[in-house]
Amino acid sequence: MSPLLTALQRGVQVFDLAQPLAETTPHSPNAPAFHHVLLRRHGDAVRPDGGSHASDLIVTGGHTGTHIDALGHVSHQGKLYGGIPAAEAQTGGRLTVLGIDQLKPMVCRGVLLDVAALHGTDVLPAGYGITPDDLASAEGAAGVEVRAGDVVLIRCGWGAKFDDPAAFLGLETGVPGPVEAAAGWLADRGVRATGAETIAYERIPPGTGHQDLPVHRLLLVQRGIPIIEVMKLDQLAAAGVHEFAFVLAPLKIVGGTGSPVRPLALAG
Repeated sequence: MSPLLTALQRGVQVFDLAQPLAETTPHSPNAPAFHHVLLRRHGDAVRPDGGSHASDLIVTGGHTGTHIDALGHVSHQGKLYGGIPAAEAQTGGRLTVLGIDQLKPMVCRGVLLDVAALHGTDVLPAGYGITPDDLASAEGAAGVEVRAGDVVLIRCGWGAKFDDPAAFLGLETGVPGPVEAAAGWLADRGVRATGAETIAYERIPPGTGHQDLPVHRLLLVQRGIPIIEVMKLDQLAAAGVHEFAFVLAPLKIVGGTGSPVRPLALAG
């Protein structure tokens, strides 16, 4: 029997790292809201044997709810990752390169860096910028080492505001998140992807909204590292789990700039 099957038989904890998708799910002003309705209801049509079925209509953006950004999501000075001209890449109404359908599923080592706990708080202050020193200190406190190929998740505690869309979006107050130097710290270690609880994976100063996203530029355009946003990390942190098997697969949306996901953390 393989070591993986043996481990599964012994039992593992499975942590669901996705927030729920509903009409109330907070969303960026740059992304459509989530909408869901029963297009067909039980009883609308009944088969001769008494059977019936219901089916859905779902309307959402690729960057609403827990999602992953494709490398083609952001451009800088007209160029995507690798210097690809953005105008050419989006010919035909979808991405012809660097789309979410080209992002391979992830089954790899995951690491949680709990910066909120590092500062002795449940939620970092609005607009707080997470620095390289924060990440290094959280790494040391957790007794883990960020290695090449890891997916690194950063907890700031902002998920506690998820049920209050205005507070979660933080347009007036700002939102905590990594500063550009912290993203560079991760990129220099060769991480495969990185994620956090907030709508935009970076520090948002008060009153600025999403008009300037330097961390997105560095990770997606300059370093080719996908970003996972609107994650649920409280249960993982409460269990004291900082190292785990990480599983994520985006939907194969051909030419999409992002995809809803339901990432999982598996810990022994």
